[in-house]
Amino acid sequence: MSETAFAMTGGRVSYEGKPVLRGIDLTVRPGEVVALLGANGSGKSTLVRALLGLTPLTGGQTLVYGRPPARFRDWWRIGYVPQRLQVGGGVPATVREVVASGRIARQSRLRRTSAADRAAVSDALEAVRLADRAGDPVQSLSGGQQQRVLIARALAGEPDTYVMDEPTAGVDAETQRLLADTLSGLVGAGKTVVLVAHELGPLEPVITRGVVIREGRVAHDGRPPRPEGDCARPGHEHQHPHAPEHVTSPVAGPLTGWQGEPS
Repeated sequence: MSETAFAMTGGRVSYEGKPVLRGIDLTVRPGEVVALLGANGSGKSTLVRALLGLTPLTGGQTLVYGRPPARFRDWWRIGYVPQRLQVGGGVPATVREVVASGRIARQSRLRRTSAADRAAVSDALEAVRLADRAGDPVQSLSGGQQQRVLIARALAGEPDTYVMDEPTAGVDAETQRLLADTLSGLVGAGKTVVLVAHELGPLEPVITRGVVIREGRVAHDGRPPRPEGDCARPGHEHQHPHAPEHVTSPVAGPLTGWQGEPS
């Protein structure tokens, strides 16, 4: 099986006849920390879901460790952090229970929870500084704390590759710094990371590659463009051009920003 984490060639996605991804070629290799950058509506979250097979392609193909998502079985190798925690009705889940669910892909139906499972969950809770809230219902946590729970759930699974969909969106500065520290540890351990972001902020030092998505296409693939002026402000939405003009786009002429205009 290929050790390339993700390989998409000619990836296309359309919703109700409207193109969202338009011929994406993207390969993510072991040990890379790749940031997918772009404006709201540019297609970056659709891209990350298509890489995982959560959103079906209407053209092209994507491979996860050398296999199409429908045929891939080693999902313990992938740790997915969605944009937000889905809290349903019924019996409230505790923080520990949600984090422990990250071990499911490593367990067989007949195997009981092991000491290794319990240790991985405890270590993950410590890593996101929520060990003291382990018995609390997740509904009682703030948005930033719930995002930490999602990160801990992925950490508990001890995967080879982490996929994070806007992990810093709408969270406090402390959680952003904590995520940066966590990513630094993952990089040191040789893990692969793909994350979606509007802006890098404290994550910038650990990013090895920036892939800019504009109108459903790859507009830049290389060193992340640096925001300038007002666009460097935390929380800026990046809805207009701001990257250095000398960076060129392979599909649409000079690259004038991470985001350009949303599709």
